[in-house]
Amino acid sequence: MESTTGILLRKRKLSDTSLIVHWCTNSLGCVQTVAKGARRTKSPFAGKLDLFFEAEIQIARGRKSSLHTLREVSLTNPFPGIRESYLRIQAASYFVELIEICTESDHHDPELFALLRRAFSYLTANEPTRRAVSHFETELARIAGVHDVKAIKQNPAVALASLFGRLPQSRAPLIKALSSSDAMNESKQPCQGEAP
Repeated sequence: MESTTGILLRKRKLSDTSLIVHWCTNSLGCVQTVAKGARRTKSPFAGKLDLFFEAEIQIARGRKSSLHTLREVSLTNPFPGIRESYLRIQAASYFVELIEICTESDHHDPELFALLRRAFSYLTANEPTRRAVSHFETELARIAGVHDVKAIKQNPAVALASLFGRLPQSRAPLIKALSSSDAMNESKQPCQGEAP
């Protein structure tokens, strides 16, 4: 049994009663677990396995595969503010997809977990902006070891795309939505000399 803190990235049906749950963890990297019986109404996992939830988890390592068994889950932070707007969910989903593209299964990198936790804390309290997305991409490029600092500062997304061969398809609609949102916020700003 191993214990760690994890953020739930993705879940999918395995059987009528069980789920496969993907986590970004503090000490084990990105891992996949089987949550046996999680789809039953009286499951001990009930209400604890939702997207973007942070939890203390206990897993039993798989002997023959990278699929581990989820034993216990104790919810620590559901990041409730993320669910307050579609734009926040869209940004959180993009961050998750980026992390999935940029990491190998069971590759331990606590900096990656810390980055995702900071991003989700930000999204819990704030609407996303293009600047926030760019900051996440810049930090991820730094953690991934993209060494061209000038390229990172100019366009971290390009640096990540060249390193990993692609970016999530969800990036384009997110950037478009953020551009519209930023433009609307700018139009609401008071004119110079006008009282706020």
